[in-house]
Amino acid sequence: MKKYFSLLLLILIFVSCEENNNSKELSIRISNISQFDFTNIIVNTYNNNVAFTDLNSGGKSEYKDFEQAYRYAYIELEANGETYILQPIDYVGETLLGSGNYTYQIDISPLSSQYSEIILTLIED
Repeated sequence: MKKYFSLLLLILIFVSCEENNNSKELSIRISNISQFDFTNIIVNTYNNNVAFTDLNSGGKSEYKDFEQAYRYAYIELEANGETYILQPIDYVGETLLGSGNYTYQIDISPLSSQYSEIILTLIED
């Protein structure tokens, strides 16, 4: 009887773990709404560096899987011959994104290049 109970318990644990892994999928893509093409795109969310392919102006990347993410992230990219970095100070008070598909919509501010910055908007797809 104990053998059957142990086997049943192991099966339940395995099934439970499988369901949790599948329900925790978090995917993010990049949308370039700026007038510039983006190259060397790096997104870091919760110590998870992910490189994206180059994006032309108006383009969208493929979704990439993330373990955890917030509504904003560290982003580094090159555009118009300049390197742009969005550096979050911290995530205090922020809530982790739930499972699902999201888009980090990225624009470059229209200010002069010395003061230009990345503008990031989160879109839930």
